[in-house]
Amino acid sequence: MTKFYPSMKALLVVCFTLALASAAQAQATRTWVSGVGDDVNPCSRTAPCKTFAGAISKTAKDGEISVLDPGGFGAVTITKSIYINGTHGSGFGGILHSLTNGMIINITDPLDVRKTVRIRSIDFNGASTGTNGISISTSTLGGTQVHVEDCVIDGSTGNGINATFGSGGGTLYVSDSYIHKNATGVRLSATSGFAVANISNSHIEHNTTGVDAQANAFATINGSVISSNAGDAVKTSGTGATINVSESVMAHNTGAAANASLSGTTIRAASNKVYNNGSSFLIAAGATIASDAENRVSGNGGGVAPNGVITKQ
Repeated sequence: MTKFYPSMKALLVVCFTLALASAAQAQATRTWVSGVGDDVNPCSRTAPCKTFAGAISKTAKDGEISVLDPGGFGAVTITKSIYINGTHGSGFGGILHSLTNGMIINITDPLDVRKTVRIRSIDFNGASTGTNGISISTSTLGGTQVHVEDCVIDGSTGNGINATFGSGGGTLYVSDSYIHKNATGVRLSATSGFAVANISNSHIEHNTTGVDAQANAFATINGSVISSNAGDAVKTSGTGATINVSESVMAHNTGAAANASLSGTTIRAASNKVYNNGSSFLIAAGATIASDAENRVSGNGGGVAPNGVITKQ
């Protein structure tokens, strides 16, 4: 027993040291960033980090990163369910992403049950050289949900939101946001399954194209303004794409308010205001634009009448 005691004591010391190291490396459910923070900090409220990238490595899955005060917090890649809260009123966080993507979302862990990323009150500034404001990777797990709330996405050479869901599709929610001066405001597709977008109460302006539904994409737009884009306000350009747009303003777009540009695609338009576009509705052979006959259409350069009807029940 006398010989065993020193070995037991040494083992306890090792276990205690490992426990301390593990505790030091533990991820917090809630972390903080500040314009005067430092990424060597634990990202607590009293010792915040400097960047989102620094904070995300110290934030547990399903946790939250909050902004303490105004600042630029850098581009970030997200690989787990998380909530990034710009805490509008306290700070409103910014991401300046010259020559790169502002945010890449790529959840690939099959043990991530929620598969949900929520982004609130963040200002994405591509400074006219950035790639995409928010980019959803094709390798992200099917069923991933991305919520973009009260954000500004501006100045990308690519797309404001480039939602290219991988196998199994996913869902994008955009609300109360301003998306302008990008190539496409919101571009949506999936390699298989369905990419679904719900866009509400948002302004999508001064892009090349407002909303582009590509392969396997279904977008619903309500109560939004899609205006002054250099091309079309809404466009279906991929196999099987569908856009439902209602109670929205589509005005002053150089192209069409609605362009069902590929055979087999559908745009449903209900109770919109369609003013002063290059064209009102454009329909490719074999495509459909259905109307509830309550759109207000005036001052457009041309266009055709819808070739389908939304049934009132």
